[in-house]
Amino acid sequence: MEKKFIPIDLHCHSTHSDGSLSVSEVMNLAKSNGALYQALTDHDTVEGISEARKICQQLALNFISGVEISVTWHHNTLIHIVGLGIDENNQQLVEELAKLRTSRIERAKRIAHNLTKVGIHGAFEGAMALCEHPEAISRTHFGKWLVDAGHAKPGKAFEKFLAPGKVGYTQQSWASLENAVKWITDSGGIAIIAHPSRYKFTRTKLLKLIDEFKNYGGIGIEVISSSHSLQDEENIASICRVSGLLASVGSDFHQEESYRTIRPGKNKALPNGLDTVFSHIGIAPEIYTHGEQC
Repeated sequence: MEKKFIPIDLHCHSTHSDGSLSVSEVMNLAKSNGALYQALTDHDTVEGISEARKICQQLALNFISGVEISVTWHHNTLIHIVGLGIDENNQQLVEELAKLRTSRIERAKRIAHNLTKVGIHGAFEGAMALCEHPEAISRTHFGKWLVDAGHAKPGKAFEKFLAPGKVGYTQQSWASLENAVKWITDSGGIAIIAHPSRYKFTRTKLLKLIDEFKNYGGIGIEVISSSHSLQDEENIASICRVSGLLASVGSDFHQEESYRTIRPGKNKALPNGLDTVFSHIGIAPEIYTHGEQC
């Protein structure tokens, strides 16, 4: 039997970070896809949460406040930690996120400078033109510009230019893992490791990350993500069972892309036998145990 879908999406982006749709467009799209519970988890910002909450009230859509914090782990590895159920007005969280965002423009200039080394000019201006909020400039904006300008095929800009080890990549110091989890939990939220298979860690390295994460108060990990293959889902599910982390789901929606199999507002059901984050953010069991057939 094919997997079920569940009307829950706990990882999604808007133009407040590197998404291509406004908050209103994202929430309406999720609703049209059948969502019952929808989070907004923009990178290093909570600016869209108040608007999203109001829109979801109008749509009769249960809203979950969130954020995705950029973390530098062990000096040089970028990972992302999602916070759910946060208080977007928490002073510590707001102030620390603002510090992270001020560094994005300088990083963008370094990325653009690196791209000139391979004859690609105008990247900074091109990426900025695609970014509604300048302080939210990210590699995703550069990736879209590189595709639009004909320098990369759709979905290939990161592996060709922007991933670690590629010409456009530049090292950046983000939040520490300890601080990211602290900011989330101090604001009343729960901390979740985002799209773990994207990091290409060995099982040993991922378990090391999980041990540290749990020691700092983190409790969850994304099993279902648009960047995860079926094998990835099975591997992370097995790690959930070993580590005691709670399973989460998220479309990680940024823009409409034909190669994405998960849509905003609707995710594949989790494998059987996993404890989940759902009860921690007020989602009743009947919502995720009786999903829609594929």
